[in-house]
Amino acid sequence: MRENCVATAEEKSAPVVGDHLCTNPHVVATRCITIDAAPDAVFPWIRQMGFGRAGWYSHDWIDNLGRRSADRLHDEWQDVETGSKVPGGPIDFTAAIVEAPRAFVLQMGEDSQRLNFTLAYELREIEADGHTKTRLVTRMRARVPGGRVLGGAVARGLLGPGDGVMVRKQLRTLADRVGRGE
Repeated sequence: MRENCVATAEEKSAPVVGDHLCTNPHVVATRCITIDAAPDAVFPWIRQMGFGRAGWYSHDWIDNLGRRSADRLHDEWQDVETGSKVPGGPIDFTAAIVEAPRAFVLQMGEDSQRLNFTLAYELREIEADGHTKTRLVTRMRARVPGGRVLGGAVARGLLGPGDGVMVRKQLRTLADRVGRGE
């Protein structure tokens, strides 16, 4: 049975790495999945993400222009560190936080700017069924130009549902690929 990527009430209310990078967001969305592998086996899949790299493991026809996301680890894409640029297609993200194997945060804009978007991946080690697994907690935080009213309406109208569709698919794909040992 596939996990539905829904965060618990505790996961939604608890802080996630990188929250401080986007204060006063118009929209916040937290998604989670449990992956049957330790964080050090999951992290390389996240580190290699990006347009023209491993892709985003989501709906490739939308966010990867039809190019299939990687189905194996690539050594040549394991070089992302804090401050690295990560291609996102028409825009680039900055890897704001890279702390292997526990945290990876992408950011577009800065907190001092009107446009600020972060996507955080926090890998929490858990013990279940007698072995180590990863609870992968993602959080998207976004503030968009146009003020609280207009910006909030745009963000909620587009980013929230878009995050739901794309990140859920991404988390399920990651769990499948890591679980198969690809």
